[in-house]
Amino acid sequence: MLIDMDYFFVACEELRRPEIKDKPTIVGFDPKQGEGRGVVMTCNYLARKFGIRSGMPISTAYRIKPDAVYLPIDYDYYEKMSREAMGVAKRYADRFEQVSIDEAYIELSRKSIDYDSAVEYAKKIKESINKETGLPCTIGVSSNKLLAKMACEAGKPDGIKLVKEEEAKEFLKGKDLDDLYGIGRKTKEKLEAMGYKTVGDLAKANTMELMEKFGSYGVEMQKSANGIDESKVEENYEVKSIGREKTFERDTTERTVALAAIRELSNEVIKEVQKAELSFKVVTVKMRYADFTEHLKSRSIRRSDQYDDLASTATDLYSKYASRVKRIRKIGVRVSDLGKEKGQKKINSFV
Repeated sequence: MLIDMDYFFVACEELRRPEIKDKPTIVGFDPKQGEGRGVVMTCNYLARKFGIRSGMPISTAYRIKPDAVYLPIDYDYYEKMSREAMGVAKRYADRFEQVSIDEAYIELSRKSIDYDSAVEYAKKIKESINKETGLPCTIGVSSNKLLAKMACEAGKPDGIKLVKEEEAKEFLKGKDLDDLYGIGRKTKEKLEAMGYKTVGDLAKANTMELMEKFGSYGVEMQKSANGIDESKVEENYEVKSIGREKTFERDTTERTVALAAIRELSNEVIKEVQKAELSFKVVTVKMRYADFTEHLKSRSIRRSDQYDDLASTATDLYSKYASRVKRIRKIGVRVSDLGKEKGQKKINSFV
C-alpha cells in the first residue's frame, strides 16, 4: 500500500483553523500582493479548481486567486502531525517505509491473505488515522510499490483504490506517459518523438529501440509500463540530509544580504540537526542566480552539530565561490553525511 496524506500542509492548518475548511487555501511563501518570490508548497482541492498547483510561483497563484487564504509554512507543526499519522499507519505494517513527510509504503504480506482483506486493512488504517489525528488520506492497494502509487493517485482525494496484479495493464494502458512514475517532461518528449503516446504504447514498444535511446533506463521504463516493479518496502528510512533555502524578495549581489540569509538558514538547519540528535560532516551552499543557473559548493569538516561550525563553513563557501557580478535569486544551506551521536538509539525520523 501507499498511504498519501491529502493536501497535507493545508489539512494540518484546517485542524487549528476550522474557519478555512471551505475556502481555497494555499500554504507557501508570502505572496506580497503578487510580488512574492517563493512557491506554493501545498494547496487544497478548492484552490486546485482554479488551476493552482504545488510548485507554482506564489505570485502566479495570487494573480489567479488573490482572495484565497494564504498561510506561512510551519515545518515544526507539520512534522509533528506527520509523526502522529505515520505512527498510526506503522502499527498495521509488516514492513514500513516512509518516503516523505506525507507518504509511506507499507507491506502486509503476512497480515492479509488476499486483496479483499488488504482493502479491509486499508479501511482500518484510514479510519484510525482520521480518528486519531483528524487528517484525511488516500491509500493505493496493489501487488507492488509502483502500482500502489499509481492506484493512490487514482483514488484521490480521501479514497481507497485497489488495482489487482491482473488488472495492471488495463489500468495503465490509457494513461499519459508522464503519469508513470519516473518519466518527466523531457523523457516524455523523447518518447513521443519516437511515436509512443501512452503508457500502453510504451508497454508494447520495441525494447531494443528503447535501449538504444535510453540505455538500461529504457528497459526499466518498459517494465514499469507493464506494471512490473521489483523494489522492496525498505525499513529504517533515515535522514540523508537536512537543508533550508531562502528566495530573496529582490535578486541581490549584496554580500551583507546573502550572509544574513546564510546565518538565518544555518540556525534553522542546526535546530533540525540537534532535534534529531545528529551530527554532520559535509556542508553545502547552493546559489541560484537571476538567470536560474545554479552553483553548489560543498566542503567536508570535522564531525559537528554546532551552529558556529556550520555558519562559518557556509559563509566561507559563499565568499569563495559566489559570483561577484551575477545577482542571486535564492540561497540554500544543507548538511549531509549525517551520523548518530554516541549512545543514540536508531532513529526512524526524516526531514
